[in-house]
Amino acid sequence: MRNTNRAAAGAAAWQVIQNTDGKVSVWQRVRAFPRMIAAKLRGRYPELGGGKLFTMLALVVYVISPIDFIPELLFSVLGLVDDVAVAVWLTTMALGESERFVVWEREQQAREAFYRANPDGPGQGAQDHVGGDRKQYS
Repeated sequence: MRNTNRAAAGAAAWQVIQNTDGKVSVWQRVRAFPRMIAAKLRGRYPELGGGKLFTMLALVVYVISPIDFIPELLFSVLGLVDDVAVAVWLTTMALGESERFVVWEREQQAREAFYRANPDGPGQGAQDHVGGDRKQYS
């Protein structure tokens, strides 16, 4: 049963890594992670909840903390299994969130480009012809 759970966790992690429809590569997600954290801390990226950010931080602290060495000293290989499980969980969570951030970041850049190109706002130009309300120009 435990092997089945580990295999399922590994399969879920692999799915997160591969399931991008070619939009965001793993390398783009890794590089975006520091930008995502900075945007969250500056209040620019509200999609990353404080609870999830805290969980990621707690998982990093758990993996690198000296307290975590106690199970490894007592149970050797079994003590490493929890580190691997936590690392897979953290990686899966971080890559999934950073993928969402890259997509969000691209949408923000597209909006900014649109507003730079259309300084009169979205109510002008192409919107004039929506809904059958056409303006007549002489």
